[in-house]
Amino acid sequence: MNKRGMAGWIGGIALLASGSAMAGHVDLSVGIGVPVAPVYVEPAPVYVAPQPAVVAYPGYGYGGYYGDDDDDRYRKWRKHYYKHWRKHHDDDDD
Repeated sequence: MNKRGMAGWIGGIALLASGSAMAGHVDLSVGIGVPVAPVYVEPAPVYVAPQPAVVAYPGYGYGGYYGDDDDDRYRKWRKHYYKHWRKHHDDDDD
């Protein structure tokens, strides 16, 4: 082999051995065997924290009093209504 051919071979081998040329490689594999059944792996248990205990107490005091105006108005209306009702219905017993 002459010097030019030897230099070409050395340059080609150096080029193939470089990192950029090695990055684009092709893999080939041949496998002979029986397919394996799928394996079921149980997932990890999930922990759910219980709800916090909440106690609702009644508010301070009681329902309240709405005042004398409403009570007096209702009492006066009932007295007025009953007075007129008796006037028309009470005499039926005689």
